[in-house]
Amino acid sequence: MDIKKIGIIGCGFVGSSIAFDLASGELFSEMVLLDINQKRAEGEAMDLSHALPFSSPMRIYHGDYKDLAGCGIIIIAAGANQKPGETRPQLLGRNKRIIIDVVNQILPYNRSCILIVVSNPVDVLAQVAYKASGFPPGRVIGSGTVLDTARLKYLLGEYLAVDSRNIHAFIIGEHGDEEFAVWSSANISGIDLDDFCALKKNCNLEALKQDIHEQVVKSAYRIIENKGATYYGIAKAVGRIVECIVKDQNSILPISVLVDGHYGLHDIYMSLPAVLGRNGVEEILDFALNEAEQVRLKNAAQHLRELSQ
Repeated sequence: MDIKKIGIIGCGFVGSSIAFDLASGELFSEMVLLDINQKRAEGEAMDLSHALPFSSPMRIYHGDYKDLAGCGIIIIAAGANQKPGETRPQLLGRNKRIIIDVVNQILPYNRSCILIVVSNPVDVLAQVAYKASGFPPGRVIGSGTVLDTARLKYLLGEYLAVDSRNIHAFIIGEHGDEEFAVWSSANISGIDLDDFCALKKNCNLEALKQDIHEQVVKSAYRIIENKGATYYGIAKAVGRIVECIVKDQNSILPISVLVDGHYGLHDIYMSLPAVLGRNGVEEILDFALNEAEQVRLKNAAQHLRELSQ
């Protein structure tokens, strides 16, 4: 396995944006692009290659499944796009079949990689990929609520007039309508969120929490309605996930992971904070939730189970 070689399956808006973000960095020496439309993959590879003189040396090319041999990481961004007004669960029927087919075509050439599923609904499809692959659960993850958490941090940063990178808070549960913010542990550089708000003038965050949460949940729907698809935010989110793995950072991100015994839940992929390093998921964190948050987590789990049936 070569951690410096990455494969991306699916060259639509999301896959190509992820490829651009990764090609702009210095994490990889080789990138192979696959798409059911081979001309699209070839065109993306050419376009990205022409930008390399502005970044760092890398071999970028289009290929087929045999070219995934040796990839340390394979990103699955294949699937149908979410249409305006369509919920993520409504995508499931179409995308489940695609994920199974993709994984089955990877297996003859690569059984040692880390799989990162980006296709929606990502928590359910990460579990589909896990079952289809037979890989250890730590090597099959979904992009989870990394982007949702970034949206939360952005909105809080705007309201509180602080750098969003100083905000420490999570969206967990699922990447979808049942996701929720863990307000009980949110803080600004170690200062409890409520205490920080008390230091600010005219801060009425408690009254705005529900509004902020709704903005996070509805962000994707609004973007899709306005421009047809979301891709920049998720590209940066996946780039961060990949960086944690390649650099063995052991960073904590809310990704889609197999939950088995955490919070009394079993055999289900959900978005929870996990330590992410060279081996994939190193540890899932059972951090404290208040009673209301525990109820919401169980509701999200029930929702995901119903989707999976």
